Amino acid sequence: MRIVLLGAPGSGKGTQAKKLMADYGYPQVSTGDLLRDAVARGTEHGLRAKAAMDAGQLVSDEIVLGILKERIAQPDAARGFILDGFPRNISQARSLEQVLDELGQPLDAAVLMDLDFSILMKRLTGRRTCKNCGRVYNIYFLPPPADGRCESCGSDELVQRSDDREETIGRRLEVYRQETAPLIEHYREEGKLKVVDAEGDFAAVYARLVKTLGL
Repeated sequence: MRIVLLGAPGSGKGTQAKKLMADYGYPQVSTGDLLRDAVARGTEHGLRAKAAMDAGQLVSDEIVLGILKERIAQPDAARGFILDGFPRNISQARSLEQVLDELGQPLDAAVLMDLDFSILMKRLTGRRTCKNCGRVYNIYFLPPPADGRCESCGSDELVQRSDDREETIGRRLEVYRQETAPLIEHYREEGKLKVVDAEGDFAAVYARLVKTLGL
């Protein structure tokens, strides 16, 4: 099973991908993780990526695709893989398809973790993090105790991170909406789009995902 996972920040696609990897052995391939690893190891693509980042530039699609190609060619991806975080637009999708065709590993499906934006806003803006131990709560879905203290360490410093504030989250979701809407339509036209209702608890969403993939 070779799939791309699509979903807005807060849709849970990362945690669902990790569960799929644990249960079925398909590696989760995150472009962010791959870039950080390539930079840390000083590979050819990693050095090029670091040079771009040091110059304040975006890492080019060519570099990202080069790193992806090397990763997907590894033996553990021979049975399949889960792409998380790439592609983000139609241009990247077409370049990815070319690379996968060269490897003889075309995509089986693009899976959209579909969630109403009002719920996404609550998931993201409602997060409160313990400043002491890092435990995460959500004032809407998983609120902290009434006394405002962390259950893990007892600290009363439960804070909202700056990147979890409504203005910041709103911008992130709008960028996602603008970039991903055409991508969703692209995969629909290709006959590869599958949609999973991502509302509800983790187990229920995961069951729907597995059923949709026919696993």
